[in-house]
Amino acid sequence: MRESNLRAQESSPIIQVQNLEKTYRTARGALTLFQGLELTINPGEFVAIVGQSGAGKSTLLHILGALDAPTAGTVHCASTNVATLNAREAAAFRNREIGYVWQFHYLLPEFTAIENVAMPLMARGTGRRQALDVASNWLKEVDLEDRSEHRPGELSGGEQQRVALARALIGSPRLLLADEPTGDLDESTAGRVFDLLERLHVTHGLTSIVVTHNLDLAARCTRTLRLEGGRLHAMDTTSKAGPHPGKA
Repeated sequence: MRESNLRAQESSPIIQVQNLEKTYRTARGALTLFQGLELTINPGEFVAIVGQSGAGKSTLLHILGALDAPTAGTVHCASTNVATLNAREAAAFRNREIGYVWQFHYLLPEFTAIENVAMPLMARGTGRRQALDVASNWLKEVDLEDRSEHRPGELSGGEQQRVALARALIGSPRLLLADEPTGDLDESTAGRVFDLLERLHVTHGLTSIVVTHNLDLAARCTRTLRLEGGRLHAMDTTSKAGPHPGKA
């Protein structure tokens, strides 16, 4: 784990998107999601993206994280022009620079919590023992050290997402991308998972982008953007929500 907020001291944007376009070819013709989309995110920001279903929020995260390619435009993320990466380069970039959390946890059911968390390090070539030691520390970080030998099916929904967060961050990424990370959770558990996400964002100097339909949670971010009409628009939000007591 790195020192708190070290990377948040960088001066240049960690994400710079210019004139982004994304068009899909369908049987009914072209479907354009983005036209001239612009986005600048500075190190240390905690940004929420909201919008109607089908607006392209998940697609935008996929492009930022080198899981999808734009039709046109430039996408610089963590000092890398991700639009130019080949498949192998993109995979290495994701493993090194990006932490992902999805609405579904995508934990491997046949492995324990600690093994799931250790997977990204072992994919880099880190030895199993060392990877498990680091994973153990991350499970403590998300208050799940007593669940390390449990398989995903033995965990609650909130616990599964906390394991997913630990897995996303074990490789010390600069950027955390979270796509509806609380969407499958009840309101109380969702709030506590978001509390954890906020804490990790601060203590590990992350830059975080969260896609959500929950405007109360979005209002807790440093700024909120609405994706509409193929472009991002600033929103004025005021948070009335606070931390949730207890564990998820």
